[in-house]
Amino acid sequence: MNISPVFWAAAVLSAMSAPADQKTAAEEAASSTGQYSVAGALRLPEQTTKRHVYGMNVGWKFFKGKDAPQGVTGADFDDSSWQSVNLPDGTELLPEEASGCSNYQGPVWYRKTFTAPADLKGKRNTLYFEGIMGKSEIWVNGEKAAEHFGGYLPVIVNLDKWLKPGQKNVIVVKADNSNDSSYPPGKPQESLDFAYFGGIYRDAYLISTGPVYITDPNEAGTVAGGGIFFRTESLDPRTRKGKVGVKVQVANNTDKEQKVRVQALMTDPKGVDPVGETAPLVIPPHSTGEVDIPLVISNVRPWSPDNPNLYTLSVEVWKAAGGADAKNPAHLLDNRSMRVGVRTVEITEKGLVLNGSLFPEKLIGGNRHQDFARLGNAVPNNLQWQDAVKLRKAGMRVIRSAHYPQDPAFMDACDRLGLFVIVATPGWQFWGKGPFADRVYDDVRQMVRRDRNHPSVMMWEPILNETHYPKDFAKKVRDLVHEEYPYPGCYTACDAVAQGSEHYEVLYAHPSTGDKHWSIKERKNNKPYFTREFGDNVDTWSAHNSTSRVARHWGEAPMMVQALHYLKTSFPYTTYDTLNAAPAYHFGGCLWHPFDHQRGYHPDPFYGGILDAFRQPKTSYYAFMSQRPQKSQNALGSGPVVYIANECTPFSPEDVTVFSNCDSVRLSVNGGAPVEKKVGSYPNGLKRVPVVFPKAWDFMENKKLARGGKEGAVKLVAEGLIGGKVVTRHEVRPSRRAEKIRLRLDREEGVELSANGSDVFAVVAEVTDGRGTVKRLNDEEIVFSIEGPAELLTDSPDGTLVQPVKWGSAPALVRLGTQPGTVTVKASVKHPGSQKPVSGVLKFDTKASGLKMLFQEDAVGKSRKGGKTQPSSAGTASEREKALQLELEKVRHELNNLRNDKVSRQQSHFE
Repeated sequence: MNISPVFWAAAVLSAMSAPADQKTAAEEAASSTGQYSVAGALRLPEQTTKRHVYGMNVGWKFFKGKDAPQGVTGADFDDSSWQSVNLPDGTELLPEEASGCSNYQGPVWYRKTFTAPADLKGKRNTLYFEGIMGKSEIWVNGEKAAEHFGGYLPVIVNLDKWLKPGQKNVIVVKADNSNDSSYPPGKPQESLDFAYFGGIYRDAYLISTGPVYITDPNEAGTVAGGGIFFRTESLDPRTRKGKVGVKVQVANNTDKEQKVRVQALMTDPKGVDPVGETAPLVIPPHSTGEVDIPLVISNVRPWSPDNPNLYTLSVEVWKAAGGADAKNPAHLLDNRSMRVGVRTVEITEKGLVLNGSLFPEKLIGGNRHQDFARLGNAVPNNLQWQDAVKLRKAGMRVIRSAHYPQDPAFMDACDRLGLFVIVATPGWQFWGKGPFADRVYDDVRQMVRRDRNHPSVMMWEPILNETHYPKDFAKKVRDLVHEEYPYPGCYTACDAVAQGSEHYEVLYAHPSTGDKHWSIKERKNNKPYFTREFGDNVDTWSAHNSTSRVARHWGEAPMMVQALHYLKTSFPYTTYDTLNAAPAYHFGGCLWHPFDHQRGYHPDPFYGGILDAFRQPKTSYYAFMSQRPQKSQNALGSGPVVYIANECTPFSPEDVTVFSNCDSVRLSVNGGAPVEKKVGSYPNGLKRVPVVFPKAWDFMENKKLARGGKEGAVKLVAEGLIGGKVVTRHEVRPSRRAEKIRLRLDREEGVELSANGSDVFAVVAEVTDGRGTVKRLNDEEIVFSIEGPAELLTDSPDGTLVQPVKWGSAPALVRLGTQPGTVTVKASVKHPGSQKPVSGVLKFDTKASGLKMLFQEDAVGKSRKGGKTQPSSAGTASEREKALQLELEKVRHELNNLRNDKVSRQQSHFE
């Protein structure tokens, strides 16, 4: 095995990380891989690569409207009066509830002016958009360079004809999200049960290589080829040997024949047991060549949801020189590295066979739409990652990409955190005429080419969701998937009741004990089954009243109905219980839907999430957590849980429900003797039944103790026991007088605070009493303000944001700037008074982004409608004044407490 020094440097740098026991599962996953991929590969350190990536997210000028100014595509057009935005951009800051087609529909324009580095001369340079919604047209330096139809797959532009290295360059993008039946999904947005918004709503990059380079699979257009195609051929659990294949396509853009050698190396995160091979390749001028390199891995560490082991696959292309000259770094032509997983999947009538062993449990997860509160679809990478973390913590092991390919950052997170993915092509209840069919076929090919290297991909769904398509369509798109992935482990899925389902390896349906309309009446051809959507329960498809659609701020009683409905219900619907009880051939199902999301054809958002649109958990989130394993190798998706589903309000139920995956639960009420109950299960069904303690919460007893000077004794304490030992604990107290505003940053493990101008975080303000207990029954309005290199996402001209408190909390969104520094967020009540809660302050530091970005400083994006970021270098006198004001506010609050105590004693005396 002859491995180059540069090759080893890349492998060592990618393997460097702290010991696993010093990090959480999510942190280990993030740090050991590099946070996010670019066009399917990792960004490598400058000293180890001949391929360079530049961020193009920052510094775009934006215009919205059907009447664009004359000459808008020209390089010399004056766009100084246009709004400045950064990507991802969704064309507008949406209301919290943006269903019913309240979003803008129509064309928007983006212009980006930048100076291209002089060393791009002589290189091959491409502009890579991860997603532009709808129809898009792209101009480079005044000339039209590309046109694209569809919003969910990459748009790639070869810049060789137009880019001017060392000079000013202008890119213009027109994006139009208007209704158009000529491309998927095709159905008018007014008739869609989800929402797609607009703009350049995913990341953009400039990728530079030499004239001899590894191609991109979506750009190359090669069936079952292009770029790097990794697959697992076989895996022997007995010998722990795995056989994999690495197919590599290399392009030669020169006028001469090129003799090269292609080198493939695989290392695990700790750099042990590396395996590498080299293959020669001769490429004619202005052509491509391909090699397929087999590798045999010893002591293989296979990928699975509960143990998502990943390897670094590094591929290098070298000039075919001999002797000592073969290792000359100057002869390195191109290189790419990516994270891959070694795993085999078989889906049989016995269930899911993963890495040669029958998966011991039903595979249960959720569907995912990509929108986020206020952002719409323009969700940055950090929130993509956080979504995967939250879903994995809930115990989910599989995600169906409803109803389109997801953001690459989300796919990266699924690989690294242990979430299987069912990749679906764009489409929903619509078949169009004209070029529609051909564009569906192209989408199917492109989604396989983009996502084929992800170990998380379990199945492909090439059909159009719930659509009456032509008779030959189902077989054709199924065959396209197998053309693009002609190797073991390729499975396609289709509704059992749909035309052409006989061609598919896996059929969608409900178990015979589940939904009475969609349950399996007669099993077809001994095929395996999966439930693509379970849990929803609406009265009519016009009204959409439901026991499962519950807004978080409606409170604990409705949320409890939803939680119990998802676990087990008396209605004839599929639940966690019925999926567990299903026969072996029915190997799992996906909840509809883990997050509240916006919809086109209905005025109400979909409220069926176990988290709301800001990703704040509902009671059902903890119900799902109670079904996860007590312990597994992937600590992120397991661990003991005990959760008291009672907020001790005057309106809370007397019967106290506890969700837990422990062996038993002890509940202590107001310091009394604990009562222990076993966590039960239903035979061949729900594994952990919620534990109910009758009449454990009594508001009048709370009142009696509080008035008797024993206010501190009022509490519910639950302890989870495994093997007779207490392993986890949850305490709930009734909230008292609202005294404080507490701020917290919703930031999951492994997510960096990167000053890249794109990342957005939720800052949540909670109204609490003096002990820190959240006061759920509170209707304050919170005013957020910010200082430092970040901005609040707001449409207020002064840059502040007013948010109502709902169920004890008010979230605000903060976008990080392009310069690192300290960010300070302050939250106060809208109508201050001497008896009002004390303001909250949160500070955090951001770090420099490791990505080179090309932009003009005067075009850095700000909030919509003139919101501004306060400078981070405020004068010391101003800082001292603010600190004194804060201290005075605290003193006034303490004096108010003394006065309040006196008033309370007087009231008690005269009562």
